[in-house]
Amino acid sequence: MTTTQTAATVPATSAASRTAGTKQVGSTGGTTTLGSGATGAAEPAATRGRTSIADTVVVKIAGMAAREIPGVHDMGGGLSRTLGAVRDRVPGGRPNVGRGVKVEVGERQTAIDLDLVVEYGVAITDVAHDVRENVIAAVERTTGLEVVEVNVTVNDVHLPEDGDEAAVSETRVA
Repeated sequence: MTTTQTAATVPATSAASRTAGTKQVGSTGGTTTLGSGATGAAEPAATRGRTSIADTVVVKIAGMAAREIPGVHDMGGGLSRTLGAVRDRVPGGRPNVGRGVKVEVGERQTAIDLDLVVEYGVAITDVAHDVRENVIAAVERTTGLEVVEVNVTVNDVHLPEDGDEAAVSETRVA
């Protein structure tokens, strides 16, 4: 038995502004069903049933793939990074790998928006290119969804002295 699905079209705009026929997700959202699945004992075992992927799965995969790239210091805007830093320091708190990731998932396609903080001195265009390639490869490989676009926004540059507490506490006079 052959099943045919129609691909959802995702327009080439930011994922935050797309709404037609798709679900928009930050850290919570719906579920996308891949394949309607066949039923009955005559069907091959691999095709019996449906596969559903929660939208947060796409968010986490994209977030992990983006963080793997050298030159990416952190993800998210200023307020989300601040709240994330507080959450990370709370005992028992888990880091939010979906921070800075917004996805929109259709029936067969997805679009992803990423907010990045890059390290000072790296070529931003090279980092953005590498992030796009890694995110697309990871999402398509693990979910089977076609990634139509990955929009990268660089919100900040992490300077070497930003993380050094010693540099802050030094005084000019003895």
